[in-house]
Amino acid sequence: MIVEALAVGPLQVNCYIAACEKTRKAAVIDPGDEGERILKAVEEAGLQLEMIINTHGHFDHIGGNRLLAERTGAPLLIHEKDLPLLRRAADHAALYGLPAVPSPEPSRTLEDGEKLPLGEMELEVIHVPGHSPGGICLLAEGHLFSGDALFAASIGRTDLPGGDHDTLIDGIRRRLLVLPDETVVHPGHGPDTTIGREKAVNPFL
Repeated sequence: MIVEALAVGPLQVNCYIAACEKTRKAAVIDPGDEGERILKAVEEAGLQLEMIINTHGHFDHIGGNRLLAERTGAPLLIHEKDLPLLRRAADHAALYGLPAVPSPEPSRTLEDGEKLPLGEMELEVIHVPGHSPGGICLLAEGHLFSGDALFAASIGRTDLPGGDHDTLIDGIRRRLLVLPDETVVHPGHGPDTTIGREKAVNPFL
């Protein structure tokens, strides 16, 4: 499995390119900004973009949706419960004094437990609400793309519209901490970690 991370935009969101090493089929996860840079990285790696996935609909994670979707024709995917956030992302960005490129509508919505084929591998959708109603994580071959649910030594904020602290903690405990300790966690912001490390040192857990 190929995993490449690019920190993009003013809030330094981690955009991930995840790809099947054999078939070179790829997914872009959370193209928050700098769509041209993301597209260039995909092309330079010789990858074929199969899908664009938003772990949630906050403005800092979706700014590159339009450019990537229009340039490549790849389908845009997000959980149904975050559609309101996706549609109002520009309004939310304005509250921070930041511009935002409105996202196109998704090609379809995702469901918990769904497995997205990507070459010879699969991305499993894990619904972990609490940071946002439709927040998801993606699991593939020992790699967890955790969006803004779980960070190194931290968790996602829950004071934004649709957030709920108890729901997030419950989801992390029931859905993520049960994964093998060696599972590598690629969060929406900040450095990578592992499930085992977070079980041992994360003060919120």
